[in-house]
Amino acid sequence: MTQTLTWNDSFATGVAEIDEQHMILVHTLNEAAIKLAADPSLSNLDQITRDLLSYALYHFETEEELMHQYSYEAASDDAAAQHLEQHRSFSARIVAVRDAIKAGNLMPPGELLAFLNDWLTNHILNTDKQFGAFILARQSR
Repeated sequence: MTQTLTWNDSFATGVAEIDEQHMILVHTLNEAAIKLAADPSLSNLDQITRDLLSYALYHFETEEELMHQYSYEAASDDAAAQHLEQHRSFSARIVAVRDAIKAGNLMPPGELLAFLNDWLTNHILNTDKQFGAFILARQSR
């Protein structure tokens, strides 16, 4: 069975740029699930994790630029620090998975997809929704 995420309004932060990138991440994860169900090879895992890490870093950079633009750290130091730490720990985990793949250690695709889907869902519904609410409040001033 293929693990997929379905985008719904509960994922929306209200910040168009963030929401568009989250939709792309959900779509990318769903495509990865389909590809891995058909071919769970090392080369496929390598390609998927490389593409995912690349887009995730681009997305994190976008969010972090918005944090700076809206002075998120000054207004909410703990939340901003936690947000950045989540970005760093996710990136480190994917780099570790990629290192394992390069060493020939195949992470079970279901385990990887469960981690990715859970992480993205929790990050959007908690951390990013909080950040989105902060941005919307700043914009409405």
